[in-house]
Amino acid sequence: MSKTKLILVGGFLAAGKTTMLNALAGRFTGRGFKVGLITNDQAADLVDTAILTRTGVDVREVSGSCFCCNFPGFMAAVQSLIDAGANLIVAEPVGSCTDLSATILQPIKDKFPDLDLAPLTVLVDPVRLKEALELVQTLTHPDALYIVKRQLEEADRILLNKADTLSDAQIQEELALLKQNFAAPATAVSALKGDGVDAWIDEILAGGKPGAHLTEVDYDRYAHGEAVLGWLNAAINLSGAADTDWNAFAESLLVKLKDAFLADKAEIGHVKLSLTSDGKVILGNVGSIGGAVNMRGDSGVKGASAIMTLNARVQMSPDDLQKTVEKILPETAASFSVSASIINLKCLMPGRPNPTYRYQTVI
Repeated sequence: MSKTKLILVGGFLAAGKTTMLNALAGRFTGRGFKVGLITNDQAADLVDTAILTRTGVDVREVSGSCFCCNFPGFMAAVQSLIDAGANLIVAEPVGSCTDLSATILQPIKDKFPDLDLAPLTVLVDPVRLKEALELVQTLTHPDALYIVKRQLEEADRILLNKADTLSDAQIQEELALLKQNFAAPATAVSALKGDGVDAWIDEILAGGKPGAHLTEVDYDRYAHGEAVLGWLNAAINLSGAADTDWNAFAESLLVKLKDAFLADKAEIGHVKLSLTSDGKVILGNVGSIGGAVNMRGDSGVKGASAIMTLNARVQMSPDDLQKTVEKILPETAASFSVSASIINLKCLMPGRPNPTYRYQTVI
């Protein structure tokens, strides 16, 4: 029996990891694989899980800690998917997580040799790359950008995502920056449009050494880079008139939240929502206070009730983040004559990373 393929796709918040996993689910299934996906977050009620469940493949969620700090939980999710028949698994670590080569890939190679571990792929957003290399002005904290650089340093493959938003000249400029500053080979892709994705799949399936790079990580800076962000996950019941326009409501909520964070000069890691009404799903996200609000999913969604999952990673204290959401949500609801009832809300500051294992050498 052939080994189960395990692929980790990392990258900072808003790099497009979930969009990539969504694309990969269909592409790998089309190639005859039985696919499983694993999401990861510091708390439950994760939009990514809701999005990926729609692909029809098996999805597992590791919540409450990152993969590296809960290695047994991560491997239990892997085993659960294998037991369900998966022969190819794609896992998406927390966006603010780094040191994956030392804390995930080396332990897997050492302790689980029966897994066919793929080279570590890291996605990077074009704007965030220039911020990390200090080529543009940004409100993003230097310690958060420190994490971005460490992610790219340990990568086996780098994917410059969102190539559909760039000109050919801009793509070449960004690829040159990656080549000058990082060891891993880099290519441009668009997870949303599919450009370059199949070529990367061919490369990953062909093999290659996983976890070839270890990087020095200052865990004080790493911990602070995570802690500058407030993390909010919420599940919300919505009710209104029979013809409530949920598409307009969802977009308005994201716009108002973005404007509020901009007024506070609080950079956005990401804000995501998933809204479901009568079996239809609306998806929305914004990846920075200077970025666009992006809406996807079903159109023309109307009805008397809906349930919404909201995730926000914003450079402000958890208390201030929660207060902002608890102010903007009812204001937006009132403007649509909608009642919003929070089922569950957790707002936190990530604790200091404490990996289960941390290898000092490449296995």
